[in-house]
Amino acid sequence: MDAFYRLPATLMRGGTSKGLFIRADALPEDTELWQTMLLRAIGSPDPYGQQMDGLGTGFAGSSKVVILSPSRRDDCDIDCLFGHAAISEARMNWSGNCGNLSAAVPLFAVMEKLVRPEDGVATIAIWQANVGKRILAELEIFDGQPVWQGDFFIDGVAFPGAPIRLRFLDPAGGSSGELFPSGRLIDELRLPDGSHVEATLVDAGNPTVFVRARDFGLKGCETAAQIALATLRRLELARATAAVAMGLAEDIFAAERERPAIPRISFLSASGEADCQLNARILSMDRVHHAYTGTGAIALACACAAEGTLPAELAGGAVRGMPLTFSHASGRQTLEAVLGRDELGWSISEVVMTRTARPLMRGEAYIPLA
Repeated sequence: MDAFYRLPATLMRGGTSKGLFIRADALPEDTELWQTMLLRAIGSPDPYGQQMDGLGTGFAGSSKVVILSPSRRDDCDIDCLFGHAAISEARMNWSGNCGNLSAAVPLFAVMEKLVRPEDGVATIAIWQANVGKRILAELEIFDGQPVWQGDFFIDGVAFPGAPIRLRFLDPAGGSSGELFPSGRLIDELRLPDGSHVEATLVDAGNPTVFVRARDFGLKGCETAAQIALATLRRLELARATAAVAMGLAEDIFAAERERPAIPRISFLSASGEADCQLNARILSMDRVHHAYTGTGAIALACACAAEGTLPAELAGGAVRGMPLTFSHASGRQTLEAVLGRDELGWSISEVVMTRTARPLMRGEAYIPLA
């Protein structure tokens, strides 16, 4: 009897993230085994922080798994479950989504014949089970296969690809039920050191905390190497404090222990450039993301659409009826929050962004059973 499990899997890039894509029917029927197996496949927990004995790279943007199956819903084609593995601890965060890897979902689904769209521009409906939201992915199909080669560039990725248009439908309230979980456009957070920080708390894409860069002694255009560990720690304390205010954790200790990835925190500053409204940096698992998370971009677009939020203030006013362009650690990103109508006058009906994605490797992951 083999002392390891051979798991069919595909390593894929989606946007500025990488992850292991797996069919649900390739995993054991006992779902309680999934987390331990997937952590071992990625190489977590690794006290050295390198994930040397797994497929991860010691980097939060590649320590991810996506599990797909034909949808059980009439209004979707694919069911998608996303897991974000902690690097040094035996934890898998199932509480959010990855907006960047969402671009790779339709590629994998077509490659694995989980869906069989006709040639031409196809729309594949994805049910994102973690947050209970629908995503429509528009991509080109040729000869029954997804087209992923092209000349479309996104900042943060060295090579071009085919554009994949993602429409995140009704993105607000996936975790809390509300776009602004605290009921306020700006909250005042009291940190454990006794200081006070203003923040806008948003639940769209993934729950995200937006703060002013200057309140942390930053300019908003720093690279990861330019941010002191003490500043990163204070940002983490603000994130944990905001998690409590959003109703996502009982206290800051539970937030750090049980929700290391969600909510995320992003620090902002005004851009000062005519074609760019904001400078934005976001943390993922206590590290500054090398570009910007897709779900963070969704939350930022939603926050900028509401007059009176901290992001809208820094952008020079609410960004409605036009795309939002912001700078991140690897360049720029543009996306748009599309407004709808509700009993309060307006709502976010969808957020639209364009990403690229491609398969990197296909084969079997060898997972020790002991």
